[in-house]
Formats: sequence, C-alpha cells, structure tokens
Amino acid sequence: MAELAVPAVIAAANQLMRGAQWAAATDLLRATNTDDPADRRALSVALAEVAVDQDFAQQTDHAPPALAAATEALDASPDATAAWDLEMLDLRKKFVGQLFSGSQQADKAAAGEELAGWADKLRDGAPDGVRRGMACFYAGVIADNLLGKHETAFASYTEALELGEAGSDDLLASLALRHLGDHAHTAGDLLRARRLWERSTELRQQVGHLLGALAQQTLLAVLLRDEGDAAGSRALATEVHRWADQVGLVFVSKETADLR
Repeated sequence: MAELAVPAVIAAANQLMRGAQWAAATDLLRATNTDDPADRRALSVALAEVAVDQDFAQQTDHAPPALAAATEALDASPDATAAWDLEMLDLRKKFVGQLFSGSQQADKAAAGEELAGWADKLRDGAPDGVRRGMACFYAGVIADNLLGKHETAFASYTEALELGEAGSDDLLASLALRHLGDHAHTAGDLLRARRLWERSTELRQQVGHLLGALAQQTLLAVLLRDEGDAAGSRALATEVHRWADQVGLVFVSKETADLR
C-alpha cells in the first residue's frame, strides 16, 4: 500500500476543490487512512471544507454530516486552530443558508445580527493574520447582504485585503477585491471597478479557483454591458455560462443566462 503524508493529500484535495472537482476531493480524503488522531482530525476538517464549498457553489446540502464528523474528530484530538477553522466553516455554511434562503428581509436581518456577532468573535480570536482576514471578509458579506450596512462592509473588506496581501494569501485578497469592486460599481466608478475586478480575476486564475474566476468574469461581463459593449458582454457571458453549466455552478449559470 502506498504511503502519503496527510498534509500532501489535503493540499491535493484543496486544489481539486478549487478546480470544482468536489467529488474527487472527497474521494481522495476518504480514501486516506491514518491511525494518528491529529491526522484524522485534519482530514475531517478538510472534508468539511470541501462540503461547505460545494454547498455554496452548487446549492447542495452535504455539509451537516461532514461538520458533525469533524466535531467528533476534534473532540477526540483537541486543537485550538482546528477548532477555529471548524467554527469558521460552520459560520460560512449558515451564512450561505441565509443568503440563498427565501426568507423575508426582516428575518435575514435578525439572522444577520447573530452571524455578525459570531464573525466579530472569530476575528478577535483568530490565530493568525490570514484567518483574521477571512473573518473580516465574512463580517463584510454579512453586513452587505443581510444587514444592509454597506459602510461597515467596506471597512471589513479593506481590512481583509490588507491582511490577505500581508499574508500572501491570493484567494483572500481576491475575495476582498471582488467586493470592493462591487462597491465601486454601485457608486458608478466603472474605472475603479474594472481595475479591482480584473485584479481579483487574475488572482483567482493564479490559484486555480474555477468558481471564483467564472464569477469574476461574470462581473466583467456586467461591466462590459454597463460600459456600452453589449456584444462583448454577451460573448463573455456565453462562454462563462458554458463553463458554469458543465460543473453545475448554479448561481453563475443563472446570472450569465440573464446576461445572454
């Protein structure tokens, strides 16, 4: 039987996840056996991350059992950083549930207040700068999408970008740039929106994040439309739609279908 270091397996699964290959990432992690409790904990948290990521991208619901299994593994082998990571995954899952729910805005706002407090707690207790930045980012999207507190969101994205750049975490930086670009677009500053969105797209392409790159190209299609290039917008949206349909990216498919 071949032997591989668990961190190498998790790194490979992470790249598969970024490439929208969630089933392959899950199969790889589940096929990895170890007697070490810390390695089992790491594999369980990695499986939970893949499930949470897939649930967001494809609007599925794989995460609850994966999160429960990771909680059991953490109980068997406690670790403060792993506990923080698992709590962040739980926050992400609950935020996505609210984001895509058909709840009334008042109900979303009530849930948003609870999630905002949770994000602030994670930010204050983060074990390093990149994790703090990720908590800042989610504080921002909660403020923007559930609470309508756009100034608070802008400040959170700005801090997330600074921490992502300081920690050389291109994915975190790209997330912040995407949403800062959205604020620029809403304000009518199309030049700034293009600069931020193009940089976010480049970073996502560099790290092999297919969903992220397609979501960014969707925004660039929106920008082309707003700049008056309707034909260019339709052409880009058509190609993104083709990609999104192939890998089941529900919300990207819908947005690009509308642009077409």
